Amino acid sequence: MTQARRITPPVHVGGPAGPWHGVRDGMARCGNAVVFTTWGEWLTAVVTEPRLRLLLGRDWQRYRRTAHPLVRHRFAAARLVLKYTAAAALGTEAAELDLAYKIGGRPHLRGLRQVEVSLTHTGDLIVVGVSRTGRIGVDTEPLSRGLSFDVLRDRMCTPAEQAALDGLDGPEQTAALLRLWTLKEAYTKALGQGLRLAFTEFGFAPGAEGEMPPGRDHGLLAPDGTPAAHGAWAFGTYRALGRYLVSVACHGTGPGPGPGAAAGDLCDERSMSLVSQLLPRETFLP
Repeated sequence: MTQARRITPPVHVGGPAGPWHGVRDGMARCGNAVVFTTWGEWLTAVVTEPRLRLLLGRDWQRYRRTAHPLVRHRFAAARLVLKYTAAAALGTEAAELDLAYKIGGRPHLRGLRQVEVSLTHTGDLIVVGVSRTGRIGVDTEPLSRGLSFDVLRDRMCTPAEQAALDGLDGPEQTAALLRLWTLKEAYTKALGQGLRLAFTEFGFAPGAEGEMPPGRDHGLLAPDGTPAAHGAWAFGTYRALGRYLVSVACHGTGPGPGPGAAAGDLCDERSMSLVSQLLPRETFLP
């Protein structure tokens, strides 16, 4: 019997016109959706959209203050992708959403505490995650990025991960390390901790690309390799455009309640409680 998906695989959206059916379907099935695109595909919208000031909202002034045209256009494109993705997920208009930022820079939609969003970008790729069942984090890196296990083993890997990676050679080891890096980035972004959370204090089982299957030997692990999240989180790693790796971390997965429910409020407390039990107190910074 095939295990039901808990994370919607990322879908490519080429501009404001969509297609957005993959986002709507993902929200209906799993309660979450992930979109990837390139800033160049959204450049026309940035330079020709007469409602750009309205769509950017409180980001308009930052957009105007950014002197370099390339940086300015990429900034605007990323915010448009986030707003249009969230609008498709919620069945509303992008201009109706008010994007703001929490301490530390994590984006959120004002007035919609039950909806979580995550944004990441590298190179020409933009990735957005939306969830109405709990926290979500996304991260991406180029597949060509050559991480060094010798340099990073003690900085980002748990003892269990080090043992698993020691058994791999060459490209296989590099690919596994990149997968772990993006998963850890996605998870800490979902928690709102970013790089402030020590990567050596939590880990993941070795695995292939795609969604991790549920079970004791998969998902979030303690440093010694024992299960830590007990199925509360779902994780997945996917390829985008044939040259990027995208990882997703999502809490409280499942279709769950629709807009208006307080699922996100409960998730915040549970997430931080879990991490406070897993990690030493000094790993948390104000």
